[in-house]
Amino acid sequence: MRVLYTELMAISANQEELQKRITSIQRAAEERDAERRAKRLKIPYVDLRKTPVSIEAVKLISKEEAMAGKMVAVQLKVRELAIVCYEPSLPETVAILERLKADEYTGKLFIASLSGITETWHYYDFVTPEAKGITGKVEIKAQEGGTGATASGSVKSVEDKLKNTDYKSVSTTDVLEVLLAGALATRASDIHFEAEEKDARIRYRVDGVLHDIASDFPLKNYTAVVGRIKLLSNLKMNVHGEAQDGRFTIAVGAKDVEVRVSVIPSEFGETIVMRILDPDAINVKLTDLGLRPDDLALVEKELAKPNGLILNTGPTGSGKTTTLYAFLKSQVTPEIKIITVEDPIEYRIDGIEQTQVNNEVGYTFAKGLRAIVRQDPDVILIGEIRDLETADIALEASLTGHMVLSTLHTNDAVGAVPRLIDVGVKPEVIGPGLSLVIAQRLVRKLCDKCKRPVTITPELNGKIKKFLDGLPPRVDRAPYAKPQIFEPVGCETCNTFGYRGRRAAFEFFQGGPELEALILKEASAIALNELAKKQQMVRMQEDGVLKVLAGITTFLEVESVTGAIEWLK
Repeated sequence: MRVLYTELMAISANQEELQKRITSIQRAAEERDAERRAKRLKIPYVDLRKTPVSIEAVKLISKEEAMAGKMVAVQLKVRELAIVCYEPSLPETVAILERLKADEYTGKLFIASLSGITETWHYYDFVTPEAKGITGKVEIKAQEGGTGATASGSVKSVEDKLKNTDYKSVSTTDVLEVLLAGALATRASDIHFEAEEKDARIRYRVDGVLHDIASDFPLKNYTAVVGRIKLLSNLKMNVHGEAQDGRFTIAVGAKDVEVRVSVIPSEFGETIVMRILDPDAINVKLTDLGLRPDDLALVEKELAKPNGLILNTGPTGSGKTTTLYAFLKSQVTPEIKIITVEDPIEYRIDGIEQTQVNNEVGYTFAKGLRAIVRQDPDVILIGEIRDLETADIALEASLTGHMVLSTLHTNDAVGAVPRLIDVGVKPEVIGPGLSLVIAQRLVRKLCDKCKRPVTITPELNGKIKKFLDGLPPRVDRAPYAKPQIFEPVGCETCNTFGYRGRRAAFEFFQGGPELEALILKEASAIALNELAKKQQMVRMQEDGVLKVLAGITTFLEVESVTGAIEWLK
């Protein structure tokens, strides 16, 4: 019986494969026929399987008109419309072209196969009454943002909501709004949409950690949600084999939240990551960054200088932007002009002129920075130093009366110097221009509502005392004389995770004459680290441990971002 079942399945699979091949051959023949007709009519041919389609163009011809005229509009540029038809002499086609001309649209005509045109008509599914007014903005109602379905603001409540959803009776728009509302309620920084072989998976990133909210999301509904996201983000709807980037806005009451969208092709469909840029996330003052008093004094001293280059280093997602924006906001006064060049502008800041890189028109970091310098700013923020030209201009600006802030990808603060040299910057320029290098990582903060004290054993107490004795003299030991260590528990406030929010662990490497002299000697990493020790640098891991002793985070969290704490073993 089992053998018979296997044979039947094999026959069925072969028949499906044969049918696919027959359909492919028929479609290829139809496209060749369309191409011959186009050549005979002296009208350009287009293969709609490979042509981007704009919803803005599609909705200029109603579905009824399109079906009657065997046609569809696929692209719109200002008032110029690209129209694809099967037979341009059909009376219905002629009538539609005349109507569009009367509406002051100029139409460029193309010939396509009837199958291609018919398949394209499914884009009318997106031109419904609710979608006709799409402006790239989604409005989240109050009950969706914090009550009703997501009342507790927990990942579990969103997960339960999706599990109990009847996708046959709920619109795609409603499903997406539940996902967006849930992300805002749980303070998620990203939503990940991942197509898999049989189902799709949707995850929230909360405080840097990914959590499943749907691991068996139906693929049919997933495709519809992806289409809706692409529509909102003004992306190509029928292009599935290339990466695309876009953005849209979520309106929550009087607040607008920007969403950056990245789409890439994957094995089983398209994968989307939506970055949620909540403006409340950067309402951070200099004093809110979690700097120790000695580090805060160091930062304030450097920011008070009229010129110099301050670099913030670390991987993507380590909080560099939030820190630099806090620096910028501390400088905002009517007497100072601040200009940025970013890629892209993540958050809008009042009192600051922000510009965005646009590679399509040649507005790169380097060109933008050159233009900014001519605007006579006092403070300049460069989103990232990626190449020699940008690095050279940044250092030149720091030497000519400007305070320059930027980011660089290195593992630690000391590594910024060899990185700049690797980029090609002349060593004699780095020393005089570089004021301060920051390195940081984000650790999760323990939830204040449920964290539980940990008993400190005599052995651990001895290790902690030895650690504190080994810190640089500038660190005040008094706050850690009676260390308080806690462990995560989990409650409704923190989504049962035991953590809520994040805090940065920092280290600072200072510029100055000693660094300048060392660089000119082609200093090694060992020599640079010796200088850092002489400057009384507190390493990131040490700063993280001090946050553990202050009851802010845990040893496990510090180790997850800075590596093993050797003395703890």
